[in-house]
Amino acid sequence: MGGCGSKKADQKELLLESIEAHEKGINCMALSEDGSVLATGSEDKSLRLWCTKTSQCECIGTLRGHEDYITCILIEDCYVLTGSADKTLRKWDVSTLECVLVCRGHTSVIYRMICTGDFIFTSSYDRTARCWDFDNGECLRVFRGHKRGVYPLIFIPADDDEMDDDVDPDGSKDILITGSADCTARSWNFETGQCLKVFKGKDRDGNNVGHTGAITCMATDALGRILFTGSTDTTVRSWNLLRGEQLKVFSGHTGSVICMQIVNKIMYTGSSDHTARAWVTEFGDCTRVFKGHKHTVSVIKVKDGLVYTACGDACARVFDAKSGTLKREFKGHNNTVTSLQVVGGKLFTGSYDGFLKVWDSTGIKDETTFGKEEKKEDKEKDKKQQKVDSNQNGIDNKIMID
Repeated sequence: MGGCGSKKADQKELLLESIEAHEKGINCMALSEDGSVLATGSEDKSLRLWCTKTSQCECIGTLRGHEDYITCILIEDCYVLTGSADKTLRKWDVSTLECVLVCRGHTSVIYRMICTGDFIFTSSYDRTARCWDFDNGECLRVFRGHKRGVYPLIFIPADDDEMDDDVDPDGSKDILITGSADCTARSWNFETGQCLKVFKGKDRDGNNVGHTGAITCMATDALGRILFTGSTDTTVRSWNLLRGEQLKVFSGHTGSVICMQIVNKIMYTGSSDHTARAWVTEFGDCTRVFKGHKHTVSVIKVKDGLVYTACGDACARVFDAKSGTLKREFKGHNNTVTSLQVVGGKLFTGSYDGFLKVWDSTGIKDETTFGKEEKKEDKEKDKKQQKVDSNQNGIDNKIMID
């Protein structure tokens, strides 16, 4: 690849397969733990399963039953879990392709879902989060308190070796964290369903200093002691999880913060300002700006020293995590790239155009990077473009700020 003259000339070689996977757009994607099965959820109300290990990406099943578009998807052991705009959560058996559970209770669109193995947690526009029994689908808890729709979720299991009365003053064990369009995040006692902390921040004078926009994404440090929240107010904020105190404000993005991932002590974020950024979590410093996008960065995934992004400009990109250098562009979709997964030297991308595309992702680190000098010369141009982009709303089209 390094001997080629330009990235544009490589696109036909990079694209391994282009599959018209669904009748309508692909909204979400999940990969099994061993990387052998890929699942895609669509606007066409269906779920498809794909084998990633064969030379050609083979569809091994189409699952139908939802009455509206699929919003989120997970693969857990030999089951697939799906959340939908039809307000239900479904559990599917991968071996039989049958729906074995339908969980009803939410009164609006299910937005996100996480699974611990024993429990399934869902968030919804109905202003609640719910906990379901993985085996029988029973609703075990309803977490009420947010004033608007609930978006991201995090579950932190108790660590008996770490917890003590000083660190854990509320005596709580397993903790659920929710982020909402009401500009707050909340932590909840899993056992009782009671709210422990509301993360909205106050200064010494008692004035609110928390987020002023919807919370769209969240992450924690490796120990589960610090919470990071990204918002439509263009900032990321860090919080002492157990005390509820605001620690730092990460400022630099000029549009909504849409996605984030923390790897070791570095936080990676994607934004509607057409950039992704790397931050030192301990100090709040922005160390890298990943440029080249022409629309909202809606997905960010860091793997093996590379930063993969999916963008509203119909492209996926790969950057060197340390230098911020753009290593490769994957052009071929004709609508927003909504999801991506990397496995076995292949990049899988799903888009609102309904296509599943498979790309060659080998040898990226060894590639010669082209256009580096040109990018230096265009630095001032990039700054001007960023100002123009700052009025873009990077919220997913499906998010309703109620």
